Amino acid sequence: MAETVHIGKKISRLRELRGMKQDALAAELGITQQAISKLEQSETVEDETLEKVAKVLGVTAEAVKYFSEDSIFNNMNNNFHDHSTLNNSNYQCTFNPIDKVVELYERLLQSEREKIELLKGRQ
Repeated sequence: MAETVHIGKKISRLRELRGMKQDALAAELGITQQAISKLEQSETVEDETLEKVAKVLGVTAEAVKYFSEDSIFNNMNNNFHDHSTLNNSNYQCTFNPIDKVVELYERLLQSEREKIELLKGRQ
């Protein structure tokens, strides 16, 4: 027997994984929070509505339809626990952190110098 696909539950779980509340999703779609609640309780969702919801959630409608928590965890296990991915350029800094610290220090130092000059001018 085939498992029933409950699109509303998938939308709800994807929304939760995104850290988004129902009212935030509703605001993005221009509908009420109650409408989102009803949508998430629906087993089926019209394609046009699904496309809009998926776009706000940053996924495709197909991703919503075929979403499963098992696939998420398998993906995470395969991609994030495999140490070979640490060498992937997507995980490397695109800037030198030391340069950023020096830049911040120089800006703070300049700010302090300006304060000193202002205080000298008041005497």
